[in-house]
Amino acid sequence: MDKGLRITIHTDAPVALPNLMRMVGISVERKSRSGQVIGADEKTTPYEALKGITDWSAYQHFEEDTKGTLEKGKLADLVILDKNPLKVPEEEIKNIIVLETYKEGKQVYKR
Repeated sequence: MDKGLRITIHTDAPVALPNLMRMVGISVERKSRSGQVIGADEKTTPYEALKGITDWSAYQHFEEDTKGTLEKGKLADLVILDKNPLKVPEEEIKNIIVLETYKEGKQVYKR
């Protein structure tokens, strides 16, 4: 990122469950399941991690004209979360729950 690269965050689904908030939390904390910090100098901020699953990910897939940010003319794919990942302690990010999911502006999931 120091060189202007856009990182993306993803899961190994279907090998691992597709829980992107867990991936965001892991990217911010850089902790193993045993609690050991791995690559402390590779931590992201919560904001950078969110960009890694939204607009930077859309850019990686050449979809930035239609996805990744909420702008007029884009598809309006979004989620509503139970907490704000920018305002909770970093160790709580991985436990944030998706309450609703919208695909092209239409609700496709509600908890």
